[in-house]
Amino acid sequence: MPGTHDAARSGPSMTGNSAFVVIAEFRVKPGMVDAFIELAHIDADGSVANEAGCRSFEILATEDDPESLVLYEVYDDRAAFELHLQQPHFFTFRDGVLAVQVSEPTVRFFTRLG
Repeated sequence: MPGTHDAARSGPSMTGNSAFVVIAEFRVKPGMVDAFIELAHIDADGSVANEAGCRSFEILATEDDPESLVLYEVYDDRAAFELHLQQPHFFTFRDGVLAVQVSEPTVRFFTRLG
């Protein structure tokens, strides 16, 4: 089941409302949704538990298309996201998802302004 992984942190990085947001949209092969979700949980759990700059990592499914999944990630800044891309849990996700996705994901970057 898709889930939410929120970091329960406070400190200097949490005082402002600005953040670096990543939205990655995946199209998953038929019958591979559970495998994708398992891989995404590895990345989400590892990110929130081990990356001080990861504020939130959510796994979302669209209501009308179960094979269309979205990762919604919130980081303190781009540097925190770049650090995320160097973590073992991300490598596990990145390498595993190749077998379950239809094509490369659409990844968009945003700055939350407040």
